[in-house]
This record gives sequence, C-alpha cells and structure tokens, in this order.
Amino acid sequence: MSRPRDAVVRRGMRHILRAIAGEPGMFTLAVLASSVYGGMTVASAWVIGKVTDRVILPAFADGATTAGALTLAVAAIMGVAVLKIVGILGRRLFAGVMSYRLQAEYRRRVTGQYLRLPLSWHQRHPTGQLLSNANSDVEAAWFFVAPLPFACGALVMIAITAVALVLTDPLLALVGLVVFPLVFAVNVVYSQVMSPRMQRAQQLRAEVSEIAHESFDAALVVKTLGREDVETQRFGARAEELRDSLVAVGRVRGLFDPMMEALPSLGTLAVLLIGAVRVADGATDAGELVAIAYLFTLLALPIRAIGWVLADLPRALAGYDRVTPVLDATGETPYGPEAAPVGSGGAGLGVQDVGFTFDGQTQATLEGVTFDVPAGSTIAVVGPTGAGKSTLAGLLVRLVDPVGGRVLLDGLDLRRLREGELSAQAAFVAQSAFLFDDTVRGNVTLGADVTDQDVWTALRTAAADDFVAALPEGLDTRVGERGASLSGGQRQRLALARAVIRRPRLLVLDDATSAVDPAVEARILDALRASEEPSTVVVVAYRQATIALADEVVWIEQGRALARGTHEQLLAEVPGYAALVKAYSQIEGVLA
Repeated sequence: MSRPRDAVVRRGMRHILRAIAGEPGMFTLAVLASSVYGGMTVASAWVIGKVTDRVILPAFADGATTAGALTLAVAAIMGVAVLKIVGILGRRLFAGVMSYRLQAEYRRRVTGQYLRLPLSWHQRHPTGQLLSNANSDVEAAWFFVAPLPFACGALVMIAITAVALVLTDPLLALVGLVVFPLVFAVNVVYSQVMSPRMQRAQQLRAEVSEIAHESFDAALVVKTLGREDVETQRFGARAEELRDSLVAVGRVRGLFDPMMEALPSLGTLAVLLIGAVRVADGATDAGELVAIAYLFTLLALPIRAIGWVLADLPRALAGYDRVTPVLDATGETPYGPEAAPVGSGGAGLGVQDVGFTFDGQTQATLEGVTFDVPAGSTIAVVGPTGAGKSTLAGLLVRLVDPVGGRVLLDGLDLRRLREGELSAQAAFVAQSAFLFDDTVRGNVTLGADVTDQDVWTALRTAAADDFVAALPEGLDTRVGERGASLSGGQRQRLALARAVIRRPRLLVLDDATSAVDPAVEARILDALRASEEPSTVVVVAYRQATIALADEVVWIEQGRALARGTHEQLLAEVPGYAALVKAYSQIEGVLA
C-alpha cells in the first residue's frame, strides 16, 4: 500500500537510521574515513589559498621565487593529497562492506521466513514475486548505503567549510550558503514525485520475474501446445510496462540530477561575481577570494553525494516496503515441547475426526476423516479425483495442519512435536518428483552423511539400482535441472530412494509410483515390506495391482472416509470403489 507523500522524507530518514543501526561499526569507520577526506578537501583549499598569497602572487610581483618556498608548497599539497587518498579508500571499502552485509543479512532473513512459513502461505504468493523479494527488492532497499557514509562525511565537510567561509568573509559565506536550503527544497519535491513511480517500477520488476518464471517452468506445456507467441506477447507487454515505468523514473531523475549539479555551480558563480566587486573595493584580497571560490567548487562533490543518497531513497523505500510484508508475515508452523516417540520399525498412525479447508474457500476439502494404521502395515488411500487424497497425505506429514481433529504418531499429536522431530520420523514422496541439478548421490543423500553402500541399498529398495548402475558415471552422474536427463519413472524412483535412505518409520506415497510399470511398482512395495524393520506405509493409489498389495484400503469420497477394509471387501461392498478400480484396470489393459 502506498504511503502519504508527505511522509516520504520522514520515512527515508528512519530508513537511514535503520541502516546505521544494522552496521554501526562499518558505518563509523566509513564516516571517519569520509571525514578525513572532507577535512583534507577543506585543508587543500586553505593550502591553495596560502600558496597563492605566499608563493604565486609574490612570484608574479618579483619575477622569482625560492626553492624553499616551492618545496614547502609541494610538500603541503602532497601531504593533503595522500590523506585524501586514504580517506577515499577507507570510505569506499567500509561503505561497500556495510552495503553488502545489510543485503546479505536481509536476504538471509527473507529466505529464513520462506522456510518457516507454512505451505499455505507459499500457495498464495507467486514464485516470481518471492524471487524478486529476496533479490532485487533487498538490493534496492540497501543500495543507497554505498554513498551514505560519504554523504555523512560531506556534512562534516560542509560544517567545516561553513565555519571557514564565515571566518574568511561573512558576506560571501552568506551568499554561497543559500545553496543548501535550495538543495533541501528540491529534494522534498523530488521525493514526493519519485516515490510512487519507484514503487510501481519495483512491482513491475516482480511481475516480469513472475511471468518469466512461469514460462520457463512450464516450458514443456508452452512448447507442446504451441504457446510460444502468446507467452512472448504476455512477457513483452509487461516488460514494456516496466520499460515505460523506468523511463518515467528516468525523466524525473533526469531533472533532479542536473539541478543538484547546477546549484553548487550557481553558488560559486554568485560568490565570484560579488567577490570580484569586493576585491576591487578592497574589502577582501585575491587570496581569500580564491580560497572561498575553491571551497565552493569543492562543495559540488559532497552536495552531489547527498543527492545520490536522496535520489536512491525512494527506490530504497519501495524495495523495503515490498520486503517488510515477508518479514512480518505470520502463520509459521507452531511446534510443541515433545520429542517423537522412540522406537524401531513402523510407527502407529492415527487420524481422528480430521477436517481441512483451504484459505478463502467455504467448502471443506476434508471433513470428519477418521482411521488408524497399525505400526508396520501398509494402507492404500483410494478415491475419485478431488476427493482430498493429496490433502490428506500432506496432513499426515504436517505440510499443513488440520482445522479440526488430530493426526497422531504413536499416539502423540503431530502439533506437540518439537521442530525437526517429525521429519526425522516420517518421509513424503509426491507424485511430481523434484530433483536438483546435482549428482545421483547428491539427490539421494541431500547432504546427509551416509555411505555409498547405504545409497545403493536405498536405490535397490526403490528399484533404481539397475538404471543408476548403467549411467555413465554411476552415482556421480549429474541428472540436470529437475532431473531433465531422466525419465519420469526414473525421477520417481530416485525421489523414493531419497525418502527410504532416511529409514523413516512412516512413509507417505502420494501416487509416487504412477510413472513406473506395475511390475516395478510391485517390486518396490515388496521391498518396503520385506525390510528388517518395515515402515508404516500410506500410499495414495489408483492401480489395482498397487491396492492389492496393501493390508487395508480406505475409501475417500467428497472429503470423507466412507469405507475401510481389504481390497476384496471394498470391491464387493462399495460400488463407487469397484467402479473406479475397474475403470483404471480397463484403461491399463487398453494401454498395454
């Protein structure tokens, strides 16, 4: 939501204080270095004035000078120059460190929030927008920090200069210092005009990123359906909006920057004009006029530095306003004080009167679902499309929490477990297997400290050992982004091996073997049940061959668990179940 325009400057000052509070050490060092530079810049004006009075003018008057005078003049100028160089190096080094540290800190905060916030929050926010928040918005929020210490040091320089000017010639100082109220007035107008334009530009950056991410992620759909031109036009239209928005920003800044450049020059011109009259009248001498004029010339750079900060503040506020909702977002998954029950083999699972409704919807996806799964057994969850099977699978591993009822692991409510306890006991494999652009080993272990022997054992359980052994580099073969070099069935089996290698007590498979043939699927389920300490397995399934391997079947329809029993019992007693299973069997027969 846009803020009132009259609050832009005030909020900008608060944002500057926020940056200083975030990195006080680096800021102090940068300001000290900038103050050294500012002090030496003022000193250089004083040195040049003295050199003019004691070396240059006498040389013109007498036609000669001394080696000692020249040596002293060179030494003074070189000494001031060296200290200015030290100030410049320190200012840029410490200011850069401060800026990049703040960006890194806020990127960590944003991504930390992404990891803490529940799946329901992510479902309401496009991935492209989240990428923009963590990258370009954070960068925009702290980009102004780089010139900030210079601007603060420039204030010290301006203060020293103002005192020096007043002591040298109060009238000329008064003429020149009129520049500073003008600079402030110009910035107030600039901030009010620029702020809404920068907010719009940042929003469009996120929307362009969002469209690009969707198009790249859906490359297969775009290519197979011939939607390249449509996607290109959609992206192009939003990119043109962003272009126009940035052009509007550039126009405003194009007026502001020359104005900020011109004000010091106009002040210097006014000082020279009035100063020349005062020199002619004998009210001041040429050396003092040269020193004052040079001081005003030097003030152009610090005023420009202040202008850089003020010019970047609207963009910084726009970026920070887009990051803040992420940092302030609530809905983190709450954890309890309990440790998961310790045991070997499968865990007992209980679902008691569970209900769930997605945000913004009035009709419940699940309602009053109740069943239990004995430890070490396999249960199949079957139902028509839209019955709530995947939602139930997510509830069993606490991807989301039920709005009513409880999910129990060995009799303990999942919401009572400490953070990390459930993920150590349960594993989930979705129908759409995600693989990282890494090796087979890396995708199975995900950084866990396990041996290659354990990796091969998990691959054998998932019926993936044969095809992995045939890969060019075996476990060290890179699979490409999202496993692009593998088939759908191979990706599913690697995802299953990733879950199995952790020896979970509860394994939830959301149609996770749909892309493999029935013989391989039967081999996988047999291997899961034949292990020394078999896991409790809940499998969302459609195939009759898969369902027949389960100890029991739960039939879900319209969000309710309407029946439970063996496959044969449900075939005989539940018409909807029999119709669904037979329909899938007929389709598989036709395809075969």
